[in-house]
Amino acid sequence: MQAAMELFSERGYDRVTVGEIAARAGLTERTFFRYFTDKREVLFSGSDMLVQALTKALTEAPADESPMEAVGSALDAIARALEAHRTRDEAKVRYGVVTAHPELMERERAKMSKLVDALTVALHKRGVEEPAASLVAEAGIAVFRVGFERWLEDEHDVSMAEHMQIALKTLQQVTAPSVKPRKKR
Repeated sequence: MQAAMELFSERGYDRVTVGEIAARAGLTERTFFRYFTDKREVLFSGSDMLVQALTKALTEAPADESPMEAVGSALDAIARALEAHRTRDEAKVRYGVVTAHPELMERERAKMSKLVDALTVALHKRGVEEPAASLVAEAGIAVFRVGFERWLEDEHDVSMAEHMQIALKTLQQVTAPSVKPRKKR
């Protein structure tokens, strides 16, 4: 994976072959194909683990939390795990490769859709009914995406988890009912 990211960063995704990735990693192409079906899979190999980790984190969120608070707790746990697994610079390289190619963006959107589906199912298991479960899951993944993108853009040392908390608070602020003063008669 590291060899692929280095090559993608140096030469661009389209200009890199599986053979070159394998050679950079000190492997044969045959060994590469034992782990990945093609070079796209290098970019998305952790998707299933992300779905499982997010679902587990939501399941472990405190039972007394509202659905959105529970998703916030799950996003916090996932952000900390992702940041421990991949540096901001590594994430920027991956994000840059994915966003530069429409077919990879399509795959990224499919990954996000799987996350929404997994959250919806986990929320159902917490007793959240429709349409609330679907709405909270969609909102949660929007918070995840926005927080992640802000983390990538951040020039300070603000963690991914903090960016997700900021995104969640912003969502709560923009969806809170407004308090309008009563008109005097």
